[in-house]
Amino acid sequence: MRRRIVMSMLAGATLLVSTFFGTGTPVAQAADAPAEFGTDWHDPVTAAPPVDRPHTRSCQVTLADVQFRDFTPYRGTYSPPRGCGDRWSKVVLRLDGKVKGRQFDRLGYLHVGGVEILRTSTPEPSPDGIEWHVEKDVTRYSDTFRDARDVEMLIGNVVDDTYTGVIDVHVTLTFYAGRPADPAPDRVLTLADTPDGTTLTTPRNSERIVAEVYATGSGGGCEEFWYLTVADPASYSCKADHGPYREVQIKVDGQLAGIASPFPNVWTGGWSNPFLWYVLPAPRAFDVRPLEYDLTPYAGLLNDGRPHRVEVSVAGVPAGQSGWSAPVNVLVWQDAHRAHVTGALTGDRATDLANSSTYTPGSENRVDTRAGHRLTVSGYLDTSHGRVTTTVTRTLANTSVHRWTQGENTDGLDATWTDDETVTVGGHGPTRTTHTHRTYTMDGATTVGTDDRLRTVLALGDRASVVEREGGRRTLRSRLDDTYRGDASYTLNVPRDQRHAVGTSTERYRLYGSEGCYDRSLTTVQGVLTDDRSRC
Repeated sequence: MRRRIVMSMLAGATLLVSTFFGTGTPVAQAADAPAEFGTDWHDPVTAAPPVDRPHTRSCQVTLADVQFRDFTPYRGTYSPPRGCGDRWSKVVLRLDGKVKGRQFDRLGYLHVGGVEILRTSTPEPSPDGIEWHVEKDVTRYSDTFRDARDVEMLIGNVVDDTYTGVIDVHVTLTFYAGRPADPAPDRVLTLADTPDGTTLTTPRNSERIVAEVYATGSGGGCEEFWYLTVADPASYSCKADHGPYREVQIKVDGQLAGIASPFPNVWTGGWSNPFLWYVLPAPRAFDVRPLEYDLTPYAGLLNDGRPHRVEVSVAGVPAGQSGWSAPVNVLVWQDAHRAHVTGALTGDRATDLANSSTYTPGSENRVDTRAGHRLTVSGYLDTSHGRVTTTVTRTLANTSVHRWTQGENTDGLDATWTDDETVTVGGHGPTRTTHTHRTYTMDGATTVGTDDRLRTVLALGDRASVVEREGGRRTLRSRLDDTYRGDASYTLNVPRDQRHAVGTSTERYRLYGSEGCYDRSLTTVQGVLTDDRSRC
């Protein structure tokens, strides 16, 4: 019954694609669902759109063809494609994976020339085996792809008598000739390790600088479930000094330069219930999107030709405790008509970080969390087209209610994170303002009955809107709403064939705005894809 369906996630924080996919007519596909999960199920799918590919000459390069059995990285080499030039309208990464047997969800990364171009996790397999596919638009890393580079990839894995799943992946890049619709960064940089920490040296004519951080809580520890941690004196298995609030911060020479809310990733074994995720993964699970920080206000400082200390940290992690990975890429656009662009940082104002967690004990314990932070950074550059000022304001907020009973036999969370960002650019010509509003939601509970029956009911939301105005006139708008809902149960402490697992899941992915509309929803029952519906 298996069908291959290409998986795709939007790359970066922007929500725009050049073409939206959709038939404009509802399409329903039904299949008979069994009474409970069997030994095989539909291959993983997502409602997200595939990457739009231009109709131009293309060239393909293989980055990796490898099996992961342990924690040994794959190391290879990359050479630029022949026959498609050195400027491309689009570059598309595709990962094809397969695994069978028994295996946990695993985290992985792919680096080219030290630049992280993909962070991913894996589905959990059936005994008969599954296949899955991930596509990602990686045009923004074109500078990295123009020269021969080292390749490193790792999906850390354990294979033994119990966990038998060998993860087999094949990764390619497809290059499409032509010019991109939006200019790709001129340089893609990584941080250098020095005795004083990590440093960054940018070209002296940088006129726009964006840092991206692939921040993920580690698998296997409490920081994977950071949103559930509690502070003393609450009696809960995962502790943190100040509760569940987390914030990913970036500093330049010790000064706070950017803040962001981490996305509450849920991997395919998450919430104690892999039956939720066998077919439909949680949003972003297979393509972890980086957090983005506009560091252009700091460009005047960074353009002095000297290395500057750049640090990324996660506020809220208990002191001395590991659990987060946060590699950094820095994207730079240069002024083609100036060898040196001068400027200055004119403002860097942050509120105090507010973070309150209130514990209420009882037959149902409860922790209420309210937290937030605001940062405004501004600066100017004297470019070849005049003085340009950039102001970036970012406002973060988190509210959550965590409830659990004795022994954590009932454990639930209702949480919302918002991350608002406004970037205003003024100079020669109309002032341009881009406002991005991101909202992440998590509402669910896991319960274990006296019959050892575990049930998880969970809803997840990944929502964002972008509005761009130029001279006060709206020039662009886009809105994303990716919603997942699942309800699954199985019997604990019995062999796999006696779990009597059942589960339903749905995902609806909507993306619409001034450039078009995409709307697709999927439904699964006991591992069977029972409905696939497109709208618009």
